[in-house]
Amino acid sequence: MDFQDCFELNQLYANYASAVSSGEWELWPEFFTDDCIYRLQPRENYERGFPLATLSFESKGMLKDRVYGIRETLFHDPYYQRNVTGAPVIRKAEAGRYECEANYAVFRTKLSELSSVFNVGRYIDVVVRTEQGLKFASRLVIYDSEMIPNSVIYPI
Repeated sequence: MDFQDCFELNQLYANYASAVSSGEWELWPEFFTDDCIYRLQPRENYERGFPLATLSFESKGMLKDRVYGIRETLFHDPYYQRNVTGAPVIRKAEAGRYECEANYAVFRTKLSELSSVFNVGRYIDVVVRTEQGLKFASRLVIYDSEMIPNSVIYPI
């Protein structure tokens, strides 16, 4: 793996965190391949091999449907979300394919309240090189707590 690949991989993670913190949800699906996997799952279920997940999407089209739901059909108290992501650790690198892991923390700020920690955990990713650059083929969002407050509206 050369410097350019490392730089592009770090940019992918930084740009993803920026996009999901911006509230411009239409940007989110564009970080993924068409036949991607995105799964939000508690750590206990992941480590035990249980398939139960809080959210599970199996294509870019499903991610776009989620964006539509956020914009048009879900009703909730508005809040801001700020994602902070650590530098990705590259577990395996092959030609145009990278298996990576990175820690994350998500902070939530409701309009009339102090910011609070909403969710923390790690991303377990498969990143592939496409004609459009690096994209997530698979993103497992493994959160540490067995409980999450209320519901998850926005992507993590």
